[in-house]
Amino acid sequence: MTQNQNMLEDKIQEVGRRIQALREDMNLSVAELAEKIGLTEEEYLLYESGQKDFSFTFIYKIAHVCGVEMTEIMEGESPSLTEYTITRKGEEMPIVRREGFVYNRLAAKFKNKLAEPFYVKIPYSEEALNPPYSFSTHTGQEMDIVIKGSLKMMIGERTEILHEGDCIYYDSSTPHNEIALGGEDCEIYAIVMNPEEGGVAEYKEKVKTFTTTNVDLAKLKAPVYEKFVETTVDERGVVNSVKFKNDDTFNFAFDVVDEMARKAPSKTAMIHVTNDKKTRRFTFADLSRYSAQTANYFADMGIKKGDRVMLVLKRHYQFWFSILALHKLGAIVIPATNQLKDHDFEYRFNAAGVSAIVCTGDGDVAEEVDKSLAKSPTVKTKIICGRSKEGWDNFDESLVKYDTVFERPADAACGTDTMLMLFTSGTTGYPRIAAHNHKYPLGHFLTAKYWHNVDPNGLHFTISDTGWGKALWGKLYGQWLCEAATFVYDFDRFDANDILPMFAEYKITTFCAPTTMYRFFIKEDLKNYDLSSIKYATVAGEAMNPEVYNQFLKATGIRIMEGFGQTETTLTIANFVGETNKIGSMGKPSPLYDVDIQLADGKPAGVGEVGEIVIRTEEAVPNGLYEGYYLDEEKTKEAWHDGYYHTGDTAWKDEDGFFWYVGRVDDLIKSSGYRIGPFEIESVIMELPYVLECAVVAAPDEIRGQVVKANIVLTKGTQPSDELKKEIQVYVKNRTAPYKYPRIVEFMEELPKTISGKVRRVELRK
Repeated sequence: MTQNQNMLEDKIQEVGRRIQALREDMNLSVAELAEKIGLTEEEYLLYESGQKDFSFTFIYKIAHVCGVEMTEIMEGESPSLTEYTITRKGEEMPIVRREGFVYNRLAAKFKNKLAEPFYVKIPYSEEALNPPYSFSTHTGQEMDIVIKGSLKMMIGERTEILHEGDCIYYDSSTPHNEIALGGEDCEIYAIVMNPEEGGVAEYKEKVKTFTTTNVDLAKLKAPVYEKFVETTVDERGVVNSVKFKNDDTFNFAFDVVDEMARKAPSKTAMIHVTNDKKTRRFTFADLSRYSAQTANYFADMGIKKGDRVMLVLKRHYQFWFSILALHKLGAIVIPATNQLKDHDFEYRFNAAGVSAIVCTGDGDVAEEVDKSLAKSPTVKTKIICGRSKEGWDNFDESLVKYDTVFERPADAACGTDTMLMLFTSGTTGYPRIAAHNHKYPLGHFLTAKYWHNVDPNGLHFTISDTGWGKALWGKLYGQWLCEAATFVYDFDRFDANDILPMFAEYKITTFCAPTTMYRFFIKEDLKNYDLSSIKYATVAGEAMNPEVYNQFLKATGIRIMEGFGQTETTLTIANFVGETNKIGSMGKPSPLYDVDIQLADGKPAGVGEVGEIVIRTEEAVPNGLYEGYYLDEEKTKEAWHDGYYHTGDTAWKDEDGFFWYVGRVDDLIKSSGYRIGPFEIESVIMELPYVLECAVVAAPDEIRGQVVKANIVLTKGTQPSDELKKEIQVYVKNRTAPYKYPRIVEFMEELPKTISGKVRRVELRK
């Protein structure tokens, strides 16, 4: 037997095992399934056992009976390209009222229709040919058949031209627009499948088209960023290139904050609200002065260029004084969270060689630091904010003694000098230390201008503790490069009811938060809050479930624009201003990075194929990508080799170039020959109103290798039960392929998480 024959035999056996798993998942006996597809038991078993090659008819009937796609049976994974497929004239193979359009409903008296057919007349309009375009969406699927004239069909970012006799079939939840061409009206038959509540809705949501950023609308005079960065946009307003200049001498504290203090000294840089609701306003002149004063103070305490200094300051305003001061001194900043315990501090102090710490006086954080010092010999300087403590210098009492002028030294740290060290989240082991240089803030220009869409005349609010990289994405670098003010609320514990009123009170215009916090927001009655000041909303940190997106959109009319990046990078993939986003997609690669999806063998993944997200670095290392893991050459080479940085995250790319998140490389579930991404199942489970949080992982199984396990946190007042487990299993089975349903459902009080709030799936897999 040849190698090709062996491969074919293996493929037949693999498909047979998938069919067997499907049959068992459907609780069907051999006799029952054989009868449903018109075969004898003996004939059927020849296929399932892999003794006989499959016919098209057999696979088609199995797919139809089991409610799955043929591709799932043959390839072991769900097909990804679901937006549309065109059938042109001669190539056949086996509501809403819009202004100017004529919709005639067909078969109006037919009962229990599976589809709503329309005759539609689309008027020719010169105005309709030019942007801004009017996109619309609705649930279900649609088939349009051109019966007269020509039609320009825009679906997402794709455009197709159809003529008489052509037809198009597409997912109608994708933003779409129909335009008549050729100087005459176009007539079509539109057949809408799966309409809501038995009929086509009278309301059709209009999708906002953003073609200009708030920064450009503000028409800034001599913006501070123009000395260091240039960008271009395409005809839709989507950023498509970025170029840096003068970055070898760039130091954010001197070149942005001090420059803004000269240019616009009275302009608000930050609104800070303490936990007890005391509000402070800091101008750029204030921050320039306080950071200079802090730099003089730190220098007197012995902190110098190259020293590694840990900041554990929650959201205290002293964090901004300190980080800018350390940039001016050339010391290396190591942000850390106040949730660390003594053993956490010990590991971090020794791993990074920390020489000084500036710490919150809240709680017992300083006491935990002291407990770790017996085994942390590098720490020599201890500074505390908010109170006095023996053995610690009091930040607030000492600061006022120092001069408020700090001139830029001739040897100021800049460019490729190391500026920042960030500990990774450590979801699978000890956190690593990602080192960044002084060019890193420039990488966040795209984050703020083209993703957050910050407004220089508004107020940007990113919810994040300063101990994590996300704070640097949204609380100073990119925002101040764009001359926009940031809003900071120094809360102890997240409470949606506490935060929601602040949008109206402080007139917050742009907002970014992790998915978890949006999830808590939609559990509230958002109609009780005035969110009208918000112009734009973004999300990162974890993939966003469509249910959360849709609920927030329904309540606010705001589309949450998703983005993706890591501690090791700046914003890498995103739905940028000007882009028509797709619900659930991370968006498209930033022009800052050369991003691709790579298969396990190192080859580029094709459209719809799941692979690892990688960044090509053969030609250049972009501003924003880390230098490597500090003192860990082995881990650096493990992630960065053969001209690529390997993110460890998997995704697939659709025909429009949008990326869709699947999970971490080691999160993929392999069950009975099927490859199952956890995010898809989590998204379905999150649709249930009594589910607060959910994490899906693989559980070992002797027969299937692995099975799907759902770990679920229920909403307050919902009682766990065997009946509820069964309900969840049935719900998933009815909305996905049967092999994807969770065979194991475990209710938990809370999901195990890292200090940064990311789910520790490694613990759930135990």
